[in-house]
Amino acid sequence: MKRFFFTFLLFLFFMEGAHAQKSPKEQIAAVLEQQTQAWNSGRLEDFMKGYWRSDSLMFIGKSGLTYGWDQTLQNYRRNYSDRQKMGKLRFDVINIQPVVEQEAYFVVGKWHLKRDAAVGDLEGYFSLLWKKKDGNWVIVADHSS
Repeated sequence: MKRFFFTFLLFLFFMEGAHAQKSPKEQIAAVLEQQTQAWNSGRLEDFMKGYWRSDSLMFIGKSGLTYGWDQTLQNYRRNYSDRQKMGKLRFDVINIQPVVEQEAYFVVGKWHLKRDAAVGDLEGYFSLLWKKKDGNWVIVADHSS
């Protein structure tokens, strides 16, 4: 009986581990959800946790090309300086596909900012290149328009 109980516990342990392992697509979707929650709470630094903290981070937007995590954060702070300008963010992911399985993913979607009428809503499209860095999926290149 003890052997059966031990085997059963071992089985449950491995099953729990199997469920705990999320696919890269699920992990990326979870980061996007964390970013949405951080943005909607006014926490830009937490929103930026979804980006690669590197001088090599590339962000392409309507103002052109920006390199670096710090500069990208500064641009967000300048363009979204208060909660009214930040509004409420929503992402609609259109496609997540591997570029190199388990190493890099390309994500395409649409972003929406619901804001007060005084500043107006914003929306556009994005394409993101994701890579796993130090065990975490992060955005290494962002093209948002």
